[in-house]
Amino acid sequence: MFLVYTEKITPRFTYIFKHIFGRMLNVDVRFTSDQDFFLKYQGAKFIYARNSIGNSPFIRMHDLLLEQGINDVEIYIQDWDEIPCFFPTSKNCFLPFDVFAASFYLLSRYEEYLPHLKDEHGRYPASESLAFKNGFLEFPVVDIWIHKLKTILLKLFPEVVFPSRIFEKQLLMDVSASYEFKEKDVLRTIGATLLDLSKLHIGRVFERFSVLFGIQRDAYDNFDELLQFQKDQKWKTIYFFLFADYSTYDKNSSVNSKRFKELIKKIADYTIVSLMASYETHNDLANLKKERKRLINVINRPVKRVRVRFNRIQIPETYRNLTDAEFNEDYTMGYTNYVGFRAGTCTPFYFYDVGYEVQLPILVNSFCLQDKAFQHYSNKKVILRKVQSMHAAVEAVNGRFLMVFSNEIIGGKSYVDWKTLYKEIVNL
Repeated sequence: MFLVYTEKITPRFTYIFKHIFGRMLNVDVRFTSDQDFFLKYQGAKFIYARNSIGNSPFIRMHDLLLEQGINDVEIYIQDWDEIPCFFPTSKNCFLPFDVFAASFYLLSRYEEYLPHLKDEHGRYPASESLAFKNGFLEFPVVDIWIHKLKTILLKLFPEVVFPSRIFEKQLLMDVSASYEFKEKDVLRTIGATLLDLSKLHIGRVFERFSVLFGIQRDAYDNFDELLQFQKDQKWKTIYFFLFADYSTYDKNSSVNSKRFKELIKKIADYTIVSLMASYETHNDLANLKKERKRLINVINRPVKRVRVRFNRIQIPETYRNLTDAEFNEDYTMGYTNYVGFRAGTCTPFYFYDVGYEVQLPILVNSFCLQDKAFQHYSNKKVILRKVQSMHAAVEAVNGRFLMVFSNEIIGGKSYVDWKTLYKEIVNL
């Protein structure tokens, strides 16, 4: 156990210290602002404050964990053994920067509260982030920092035992289009056919009717193959189904389709099935609750996990709504079109609401890769090398490697053979 002295124990301080020591280092931590108690304590201890007391190891704290609300924060990037970091300390500290404030800044997504440009879907762009601008988006810097912190603490306190973390990998399968041609109503089928004819996509018209008349299989209906392949692998897989009313950006099969419901039930018999919250649930709590209830009624199991359509997160409103809708875990934290760690970590963390200054009871699972980020790549080897690089970075810190696939891209037409690539990635 570690005892940490600080001048003022704030909600931010408590949150980040419990996360780092409890979830990442797997050791107990206690806090005190009583100098006499701290000085008399004989176990592993250090000071996290503006000023040092006694001869104990010391980190000069940044003001971020003492503040409330959102303020302008000056950030200067420096290197710590070639790893980017920020919020520098002083020479008498056992770390060259305030790892706790820096970790809080990234995990809380503090920068997403600040004024910024949004993309066409109202999302925070990767290009606006500190990590992208400073070249460390593709590194789980928080986990690297804490891995190095552990090494330093072991030198200072060799009697402390740190239980080992276990490297994990997990696939997230998005199902926003269960079928390419099947299970569309007459109007959608006629409209799509006329659109293809207007663009002279004659081959697609023949393919559509070949599928509808049972001559060939629907390309997106590859679930039996995916499930069979999954059985032989060590990867845990969660299927996220879009189960929503039809809209501009939500075009899966009808929620009333018997075949669609049977598909969801079948997959739920083999693996975890949960909800992909629709585009239209953005800032619509009632609709979000309705979609969750619908899926519960189909699979007759609790639905506690969620991904939001198009990774459409608005900080902090999205997480407030997900919490109010009784979701326990979110898998949306990441960028659709960029490879990397949006929150700088490959360790699940509870979301801290900076607006309310409280930890919300929803666990954020951050993915670092989504197949859509590679849609414009034409070289399978380049994609595989990038995936291997990210996989190695997470494995080096014994984190959790999460990658998002979709039945649509695996089954669709592309310059890259995604089905083969999917199998190669899962075999890593």
